[in-house]
Amino acid sequence: MVILVKVIQFFLALSILIFVHELGHFLAAKAFKTRVEKFYLFFDWGFSLFRCKKVNGKWRFKFFSKNVPAKYTSTEYRDAAGKKQTKYDPINLSALPADDWRRSDSTEYGIGWFPLGGYNKIAGMVDESMDKSQMQQPPQPWEFRTKPAWQRFIIMVGGVFMNVLLAVCIYISLLAKEGEQYLPTAEVNKYGIAVDSLAYEFGLRDGDKILAVDGLYVEKFTDIPMQIILEKAKTISVERNGKDTLIVLPSDALPKLLATQNPNFISFRVPFKVADMTDNSIAKAAGLEAGDQIIGINDVETVYYQDFTKKIKQFRNQDIELKVVRGTDTLGLPMHLGGDGVIGAYLVPIADYFDFKTREYSFWQAIPAGFSKTFDELGDYWKQVKLIFSPKTKAYESVGGFISIGKIFPDTWIWSIFWRMTAFLSIALAVMNILPIPALDGGHILFLLIEIFTRRKPSDKFMEVAETVGLVIVLGLVILANGNDVIRLFR
Repeated sequence: MVILVKVIQFFLALSILIFVHELGHFLAAKAFKTRVEKFYLFFDWGFSLFRCKKVNGKWRFKFFSKNVPAKYTSTEYRDAAGKKQTKYDPINLSALPADDWRRSDSTEYGIGWFPLGGYNKIAGMVDESMDKSQMQQPPQPWEFRTKPAWQRFIIMVGGVFMNVLLAVCIYISLLAKEGEQYLPTAEVNKYGIAVDSLAYEFGLRDGDKILAVDGLYVEKFTDIPMQIILEKAKTISVERNGKDTLIVLPSDALPKLLATQNPNFISFRVPFKVADMTDNSIAKAAGLEAGDQIIGINDVETVYYQDFTKKIKQFRNQDIELKVVRGTDTLGLPMHLGGDGVIGAYLVPIADYFDFKTREYSFWQAIPAGFSKTFDELGDYWKQVKLIFSPKTKAYESVGGFISIGKIFPDTWIWSIFWRMTAFLSIALAVMNILPIPALDGGHILFLLIEIFTRRKPSDKFMEVAETVGLVIVLGLVILANGNDVIRLFR
């Protein structure tokens, strides 16, 4: 059931993002009277789940149908150099039946069967479909290729613009409705931090109180790990045993952090105050009660929950005495720990330990805040992308594909979290699409900018070659990302 919830959230978010992205291209193309032949959610290789089109003034619908036949016939021949070529000749559309879809110039809308993408087929444009038939025909005023460069530029930017706009709208709505809640670093410093083995290797210790990262105080505790990674931090200032200490991070800290993919290498720590217990809890049978605070196992001190979880495993299949504080009394509860190393006790909610800070926004205040949050996220994600293309960081080894994306959604359906994840993925899609790689929007935009400044338009043949190269690069990135996911499954 958990996997199903994650899968549904993933595909719903993906559908929204693709629809909004392609809608941006579609609306911009229509605004400049450029013909859009097909508008599809998901890919329809061979056949589609659903398609509709206006033919002779009437909407026609088809379900689970094969793709509509082409408007051109193809003939292979060899040119003067002996190289094989293909010639495309338009068929006589007027000879077709009146209800044949090919006779209509209106847009065909549909849903494909392969649910990981979507597209607009814009007339007169070299795109990922590599459809060369129309490009061999005389240019028409309603084609993409005949439009001024500035109009083609806006059409190509339309998808990325809409993804950014979607993120802005989501953040404005969430901020206006719920505000922004976060855990202040000052609150975490009441108990100090908990560190994993890698953070320990860097010189941090359990109980350290973080004062600054590269000399700057970080207000939100959850921003500290990303601040260290994205800004390639060199130092962390902490208070340890009442004294200020400067931790100088090693030169290989960033590659190691990216390799572990653990954002909780620095986390908060809290006392282990019991909220409740499972029905078959061995601790409950031994006399543990809600409200008790666990402080040790035998003679081993475990004042904090994080200490307890680290130490309890070493006592598997042994008789232990659990030390707890109940009111003003300190008690010892004898019990036998099983092979799973679990006593069956729940920690009280984190909100019982910390005072979370909430910033409230009116609708009008949420508008600039929503824009600010979106552009902050854009900047952070761009920094992550730059890390991927930096061989020294080996960040490419931590790139994830569809499995990694699916994992970011929660196990239960919470609308506010779903929309936050959708906004984040919309920003990610915008940044990835703007990369100057042929076959992506950014590649087309790059060539259009060159054309605008040099006033020389790349040939259709050049664009076809560039598109092919771009498709190979994109396919390689997809294989890398999803290959990493598969490798991690078997580790």
